[in-house]
Amino acid sequence: MKIIYDAEVDVLQIILSDAPVDESDEEKPGTILDYDAEGNIVGIEILNASKRVVNVHGVEYSITGLVSPA
Repeated sequence: MKIIYDAEVDVLQIILSDAPVDESDEEKPGTILDYDAEGNIVGIEILNASKRVVNVHGVEYSITGLVSPA
């Protein structure tokens, strides 16, 4: 998973998979879901992110529950 904030265009991308994007839908104004050919979500884009996300420069990451080794 990758999270990229592009300040020049004010877009926050959350990339969940390296699969190629086959289709994109703007589910809600300013929120775009990217899908692969099988219909799985592979990414999320948030437009005008600095107005919609509390802190575009900070990321908190945690794992909860049981995690088995990969």
